[in-house]
Amino acid sequence: MADSFAELGFAKLDLSRKDRTGMPETIYCAGKTKEQLAKILKTFAEQKIAVLGTRCSQEQADFVKTEGLVIEYDECSKTLVLKSGTMAHLKGRIAVCTGGTADLPVAEEAARTAEFFGAKVDRFYDVGVAGIHRLFAKLEEIRKAEVIIAVAGMEGALAGVLAGLVEAPVIAVPTSVGYGASFNGLSALLTMLNSCAEGISVVNIDNGFGAAVTACKILRRIK
Repeated sequence: MADSFAELGFAKLDLSRKDRTGMPETIYCAGKTKEQLAKILKTFAEQKIAVLGTRCSQEQADFVKTEGLVIEYDECSKTLVLKSGTMAHLKGRIAVCTGGTADLPVAEEAARTAEFFGAKVDRFYDVGVAGIHRLFAKLEEIRKAEVIIAVAGMEGALAGVLAGLVEAPVIAVPTSVGYGASFNGLSALLTMLNSCAEGISVVNIDNGFGAAVTACKILRRIK
């Protein structure tokens, strides 16, 4: 397919992203009206293009369903999936780990994004450094993954600890979880950026989606 887009007036929909990048289209739902989102999804459905929606509210998802669109919505991760045709299947596995239960929404955004892109995902939740024996109990399973996504707030130490224990690359996701001095995730972000453990890449605060895309691009290179 040649590079093309659909003109909706309020949006120009990229119809050829998968052909260029290998990754299906994603819609950032926050900031869009429910009517705009429904029209966007209808256009992709007509083109038989699978779409992932991130930061989608329950209200948006409910409205889209009333418009006759068949979607899958997950309230925890706030992700929406419009499937079409045969979905991809990537080789290898991704381990998604969290410091605590409060990091779940960001971790699930990462996990469900990766699954939409065709990855197999193993979840290891609440294995933070405050009870590091919990991490050690799962370490051999985590080491089986080709890529690890470490999601943590507070001081964000999980990513550095993991990177010092595993062979796989670690993608660190700071979350905005924590008390005042965590500065809505800035403390975790700086910890991850300044880690002395090698092999860590860091995405923006609460950006589970970005971590999953990077992880899937790594898996796509496995022959």
